[in-house]
Amino acid sequence: MWPNCRTTIADAEVIYEELETELVYVKFKVRETKEDLIVATTRPELICACQAVLVHPQDERYKRFVGRHAIIPIYGREVPILANTSVDPKFGSGVVMICSYGDSEDVRLFRELKLQEIIAVDEQGKMTKNAGAYSGLTTKDARIQIVKDLEKNGLLVKKESIIHRTPVCEKCRTPIEIIPMNEFYLKQLPFKDSIRKCGEAMTFYPEMHRQLLLNWIDSITIDWPISRRRYYATEIPVWYCKSCGEAHIPKLGKYYKPWKEKAPFEKCSKCGGKEFIGETRTFDTWFDSSVSPLFISKYLEDEKFFKKAYPVSIRPQGKDIVRTWLYYTLLRCYLAVGVFPFKAAWISGYCVDEKGEKMSKSKGNVIDPEPIIEKYGADAFRFWSAQEASLGFDFRASEERIANASKFLTKLWNIARFISMFPVVKKAKLMPADEWILGELAETSKAVQEGYKSFNFFIPATRMREFLWNLFANHYIEMVKARAYGKGFSKQEQKAAWFTLHTCLRVSLKLLAPIIPFITDYIWRSLYSKGSIHKEKFEKIDWKRKEKLTEQILEFNSKVWGIKKEKGVPLTAEIQITIPKELKKLEKDLKAMHNIKD
Repeated sequence: MWPNCRTTIADAEVIYEELETELVYVKFKVRETKEDLIVATTRPELICACQAVLVHPQDERYKRFVGRHAIIPIYGREVPILANTSVDPKFGSGVVMICSYGDSEDVRLFRELKLQEIIAVDEQGKMTKNAGAYSGLTTKDARIQIVKDLEKNGLLVKKESIIHRTPVCEKCRTPIEIIPMNEFYLKQLPFKDSIRKCGEAMTFYPEMHRQLLLNWIDSITIDWPISRRRYYATEIPVWYCKSCGEAHIPKLGKYYKPWKEKAPFEKCSKCGGKEFIGETRTFDTWFDSSVSPLFISKYLEDEKFFKKAYPVSIRPQGKDIVRTWLYYTLLRCYLAVGVFPFKAAWISGYCVDEKGEKMSKSKGNVIDPEPIIEKYGADAFRFWSAQEASLGFDFRASEERIANASKFLTKLWNIARFISMFPVVKKAKLMPADEWILGELAETSKAVQEGYKSFNFFIPATRMREFLWNLFANHYIEMVKARAYGKGFSKQEQKAAWFTLHTCLRVSLKLLAPIIPFITDYIWRSLYSKGSIHKEKFEKIDWKRKEKLTEQILEFNSKVWGIKKEKGVPLTAEIQITIPKELKKLEKDLKAMHNIKD
């Protein structure tokens, strides 16, 4: 495949875009009956390369023509009219021409039908001498000219504007021409089944992205072309004998640049020639990046280390390169050492803009992270990325979203500043409100740790935000403020508040540390230890929910605040209200919180 960037590319580098094009209806003449056979094509410039005309075997309109011959307009050659189930009778006229390298379907049918190729397009994207009068024109110009000539000669029936699924290069975003090229290939077809079994056995985070790999493996129909005609890539270390063309590969252990360096051989191993020509092509970028697990585990460098480190535990990457980096890594490492490179794959979604479009430099919708981090801090950026979407799903990016994420850090800081006023207590006799929040903390901790085990940081981020902001700060802290200050409570009850406040903060800092490492470490060192929080383990929490009171607590507190708001009085104002029966055990804290009078 040959795009505008003028290099061979692999199927994995091809994407499809819905582009507007013309569907041209052209008259072919049936030799035996002299009737017109209308062929619909989007590539009239490739008529010179047509080697067969196809119709569907069940299409009653054309059954009588099967086995006969069509005369190609302008060129006058005869080609067979064949029946093939690949033809869609509903597309165009229901009659298609098969050219040597029109598209991947043409290539497949050409091989299947064993047709003789006619090369119509060269490496410069121009028509070859086989195109006759159109030789030397670009495919675009040739298309325009041949349509004019067909119309002039009464061979054009009509033109339709359609949206066509067009293969384009993912790098230069230009339509691809399929032309024959001599390239280096890596065998992959014989290993498809083995790699598929690996894909079925691997753990995927999330599971839904496993199918991306399996679908890609199932779609592979040719071996992998690994050589490219690019300047900036890994050079292919091959020299050719100038006399006989024999390829020579140098010894391992050095990086070679054959296009500029002298060949490291005295003479050709085949003919004895002493002059060599260096390879100028480069490798596909995925050819060397796909051995990253071998590189980091010191393959061929430290055998002892390699045996301990390989296979590696997990591959983190985006979903857009499953068919390239993930697949090629499985292939390359398996071919190199006979063992697949990792046990699990962590697949993230796209970072998209506010409109939901994938970010790219060409679109100009990329957000530069450096000024954002400078303004809001790395922790805010990290927390935003964790809480924005569940693992595997696309997530939207904007400065506003990151700024909103930073508000949680401010909330955490204010919580820590409030709690820092009270001494750390190692044990205390808990009150019902303390038992309630510690039960909620235990449930949150369990969910957070499960999220970390599945590498889904969305779960820890959202669960900790919900707990710290909406339960701990808004309800528990407000409920025990008076008790923590010792206003109307015994020393024992006060210590219980201190113990619970510090316990919730200490455990929360540990649970948040992997996501927001800087602020958690600073608060930890300021309050609990001289050592880093990142050397700590998650705590084993024994507290359990004795009763599910959260809904009733939130409902009652919201009711009180709503009444005071309606009356236009401050939240500290006295109020007469009956505490629900199920919350009676929290009565002392609730009365102090809301200034409830009997």
